[in-house]
Parts: sequence; C-alpha cells; structure tokens
Amino acid sequence: MRTSAPGQLRIIGGDFRGRRLAVPDQPGLRPTSDRVRETLFNWVAPWLPGARCLDVFAGSGALGFEAASRGAGAVLLLERAARVARQLDANVGVLGAARVKVIETDSLRWLREEPATPFDLVFLDPPFAEPLLEPALAALARGWLAPEARIYLETARGRELPPLPGGWELVRDKEAGQVRYALAAPSG
Repeated sequence: MRTSAPGQLRIIGGDFRGRRLAVPDQPGLRPTSDRVRETLFNWVAPWLPGARCLDVFAGSGALGFEAASRGAGAVLLLERAARVARQLDANVGVLGAARVKVIETDSLRWLREEPATPFDLVFLDPPFAEPLLEPALAALARGWLAPEARIYLETARGRELPPLPGGWELVRDKEAGQVRYALAAPSG
C-alpha cells in the first residue's frame, strides 16, 4: 500500500492524480489512506461525475480533493481549524481547483443553517476522538441531501456507526487498518 510522506497527501486518481499536497500537523488530523480512498471512489464512481459534494470535516481535504480530481461538479470543504482551512485554501490554489471552495466554520453550526442546494455525496470523516457522526447525520437529514445522495462515514475500527436517518441504509461497510468505513444510501 503506497502512502504519502508525513505532512503530505497524494491524490490517487483523476485529473490531479499523483499531485502531492501539504497537510499541516494538527491533533486528530489523519488523511484517509490511499487504500480506503481507492475503495470509496470505486463505490461512488457512478454518482460522482458532476456531483455536488460536501466534505463536512475536511481536515486534510483528501476526500474532497479526490472527488474534485475524479469529476465532481462542485466540492465544498468545511473546516473549523483556521490553520488547516488556510492550508486547504492554499491547496486549492496549487491545484487550480476552481470547483473546490473552503469555508472555515464549525461544521455542525453550519449544518444548522437553512439548506440551500442539496448535495449528492457527503463525506463524514470527523476526528475519531469527538462524537460528531451522530449529530452530523441528524443535521444532514434536514434537507442537505439530494434524493439519490450517498453518505460516506468513517470511524475507528471496531466502533459502532450511529443510527442513520430514517429512510437510509448501509450499502457498504468495511474495515482496513485502524478504520471502519461505510457508504449509506436511501432505502429501497
């Protein structure tokens, strides 16, 4: 399994394939591994072209930048740490990724706002030490999700995933290394 050097993230597919981006040293920040990203983007390949994507706890931006590289129409990265958000902005510039926007904000507070245009693909990969998955899922159910949306969830290996919103089910669920990751879709 190839991984990036410490302090770096490598885009593994699409237009930006092979590009390396700086990642600041920040407690709780761990880019999703190449192996997990490859599996995830194989799962969502049918829904990705032109999709509106939301990376709720962006951190390194690994998921959002990978989505943009692979054809997402628009990617919004939410990040609460100012230094990390500045690095995400810098990485947008390095890539020339005009479809990617960064907002420095508390993600749960941002999700309490009135939804504008719903998202087709949402990434939920919060710091594992913080109980953020369940409130983020509840907030997303308030109109942030397009009818055929997909939600990616990531947590520590061995942990239970929180209950999904009504009308949603897990369609994929795997473990790799220290991570459990899953994909949810509307039931039926």
